[in-house]
Amino acid sequence: MAASQETAPEQVAQALVEFTLRGSFPEEAVSSLKIGPRVLGPAIEALAEAKSKLQAEIHAINEETASDVQSWQANAKRVQDDILRSKALANDILKQADTPDVSGKRLHDIEAKADFLVRELNYNQQVQLALRGIKAVNQTLDQVERARDDRRILDALHLLEKSWTQLDEIPVSKSCRAIRLLDIRAFELKRDVHEVFDHVWNTLVHVDVEHGRVSVRDTAEGEPMSLTDAVIGLKAYKEVDKRMQDLWHDIDQAIIGPRMDISQTTLPTVTVEDSVLRMSGNADKTIKSLFVDLEKILRFLLEKLPADLVESISSVMMPEVTARITHVWLDQAVPSSLKEMEEFQDVIGVAREFCETLKSLQLTGFGELREWVDSAPRVWLGKCRESALDSVRSKLAEGLGQSKQVEKIEKQMVSRTEGKDLASRAAIADVDDHGWDEAWPDEEEDIKDEKPSEPVAALAQPAAGEDDGTDAWGWNDEDAHTEQKPGEAAEEKKDDEDDPTTAWGWGDDAQNEESTEASTAPPSKPLPTQDPGATRELTLKETYYISSMPEPVLALILAIIEDGAALTQEGYENSPVTAAAVGLFSLPTLALAMFRAVSPYYYASDMGGSMYLYNDANYMAEQLVDFAAAWKERTDISTRARSMLRLDNDIKSMQSFANRAYSNEMNTQKVVLRDLLGGEQNLMQQDETDSLIVSAVARVRSMAVTWETILARSVWYQAVGSLVDAISSKIIADVMDLPAIGQDEAYDIAKMIATVTGLDDLFLPSRFQQQEAGKRPEESDEVPTTAQYASTWLRLKYLSEVLQSNLRDLRYLWMESELSFYFTVDEVLELIRLSFEDNPRTREVIREITHNPHPRQAEEAW
Repeated sequence: MAASQETAPEQVAQALVEFTLRGSFPEEAVSSLKIGPRVLGPAIEALAEAKSKLQAEIHAINEETASDVQSWQANAKRVQDDILRSKALANDILKQADTPDVSGKRLHDIEAKADFLVRELNYNQQVQLALRGIKAVNQTLDQVERARDDRRILDALHLLEKSWTQLDEIPVSKSCRAIRLLDIRAFELKRDVHEVFDHVWNTLVHVDVEHGRVSVRDTAEGEPMSLTDAVIGLKAYKEVDKRMQDLWHDIDQAIIGPRMDISQTTLPTVTVEDSVLRMSGNADKTIKSLFVDLEKILRFLLEKLPADLVESISSVMMPEVTARITHVWLDQAVPSSLKEMEEFQDVIGVAREFCETLKSLQLTGFGELREWVDSAPRVWLGKCRESALDSVRSKLAEGLGQSKQVEKIEKQMVSRTEGKDLASRAAIADVDDHGWDEAWPDEEEDIKDEKPSEPVAALAQPAAGEDDGTDAWGWNDEDAHTEQKPGEAAEEKKDDEDDPTTAWGWGDDAQNEESTEASTAPPSKPLPTQDPGATRELTLKETYYISSMPEPVLALILAIIEDGAALTQEGYENSPVTAAAVGLFSLPTLALAMFRAVSPYYYASDMGGSMYLYNDANYMAEQLVDFAAAWKERTDISTRARSMLRLDNDIKSMQSFANRAYSNEMNTQKVVLRDLLGGEQNLMQQDETDSLIVSAVARVRSMAVTWETILARSVWYQAVGSLVDAISSKIIADVMDLPAIGQDEAYDIAKMIATVTGLDDLFLPSRFQQQEAGKRPEESDEVPTTAQYASTWLRLKYLSEVLQSNLRDLRYLWMESELSFYFTVDEVLELIRLSFEDNPRTREVIREITHNPHPRQAEEAW
């Protein structure tokens, strides 16, 4: 009781002030207090203090509006003066009207004054209307302020709209200062109301990104505006779409983004409690679990947000959510083979159910998800295609890896004479006799005891100038690039070989037809037989090396084909990807095209990479041939699957690609050799001829050693022989181009040729046999086979003989020896003129050679 008595004066004072200022009645507890002298003193002081504050506010307002008030007062005074003048003029007119004799001029003046008065009255009426309008707008804006302070946002917006209508109705120019001031005030009030609206909106719809919470309430304590009213406010400010975009991004950061981040090790789950959506606990990474949480989120928004807001936010949210579902979650769940097809079927079923849920919720924007579900075979086939291409690319990126020895097996029909010749030359690693008669036992036994793996085609080599032994194996040079003429630039290649699109196999059919006609080495053909009735079949084997790349690529291709065959079986008739069987059988073509397109880049990093590429491509073609043949004989697959496998064009493309790899490598090496030998300049006119020759010979030996552990023996002979032939051709051409050859110069050239002919030791028959036995090559009386692989080799040796011979020896070489087999009459005569003086003896030899252009042929005929 004592405490209440002590506070009574303050309560009474506050009640009197509130009643005086706002007309508010005090509560019963205060109105029932007894008022005595002790209470009135503080009350009077409080009233006095409130009075002083009110006067200060009025004074401040007067100061702020003093100019406007003074202007209005001045205008009002002028209006009052005009009214008084108008009354005086009206009295004068009445007096004059009573006077009968008024002149016409006087009448005209009176009418003019009457018109002036009418205009003044109209103006005054307009001013009065403007002042009333200004007053009305000002009063409306005062109401806006009160509504703003009371957080009555809708009322404030309606009043603002009313004030703008009133401003438009005022019959005054917009440039009038009073109108401009009212317009500024209305704009500022709109901004203030918007700030209050933001606060109320954030109270109703709040997203806590840091803690993963979203709360949506229809009303908030202490706030008169509801969420439904907020929609009207958003429409008034034309912020529905923008506000929903911001809301979506906030929800995405707080809830959806973390829930759909599949890269995280653990994912949160989503729970709904009353009006709050939050993340809590851990969820598994299954598609079904994701769809359950997304359904919770969508139902929460549909239930809590007004329909207009749902329509706006779903137009932004659904395309992004479905894109993430499709491209991240569902695409990752697509298997690259049939092994996980059962799980994939479950994923398709769950995705279809989710689409139906979205449809039942009357949501739009999930067409991409619906398309994914409806096109499951295409999606799975696309994943298989992507996986296959990526697998080939990844394997190539790992490098050549460890090399592996493989066998090339070929069967040839040979006669008894050819068989004996092969046996005597120890040419075959292994022979299957297929019923040879008893006349061959010794030769056959010798053949089986020998271990070299050189095939018939590589050993039955023709003489110089004829087709080399690679014909039977099909190692052609693609338009004869590897056998260039002397002085012919290596860059003179066909444009279509340089075209990178050839790696993808475009136009291979046409290219194969052209290469068949233009090639210097025709495809594989059976050896001629002397007695067709006595032929037998021999199985020929040859070893070469491949890198680690072909095996995984082939394994991938075979696995894809097996999956395609499986889809044609009865067990998969109800599979959602059965329609993709045809597409699977086309994937090997793409995988092989990828291998051809990108493999040259990865193989180029190795010293012998191009030759490995040649071997690998041939090996893959051979394996595909065997696989295709075995496929047609299989009984565990359907007839449809057997007919769907078409690898013929791919095999041809791989063979053509292998030939191009070989041809390009040989052209590159020949360019290097020509550059080492002076390029287009004459080698004999260089300053350091000997060092150039030594460098070129060293280059050939280096490549021979590099290729020795890569290529098959027959291919190695061909490749190294082609390099040797390039050096020989260059030297012969440059010697023939000299203007004259002196004795010392002839000796130097012969010495240089002797250095080059030292390469004969690469072509000794026992070279590979000694290496296989782990021995170093030893000097022997063996005859090198260089001439069989380098067409100008004997020509180079005879050139050395000619340069070191006198006229008598030269005549002997032409008439008695074999010089006429390798040089024409004109070439020999040119060499004589370059090396010998013009005298009777020289002319006699020239005349004799001229009259005998083919001495050995005439001798044999005789």
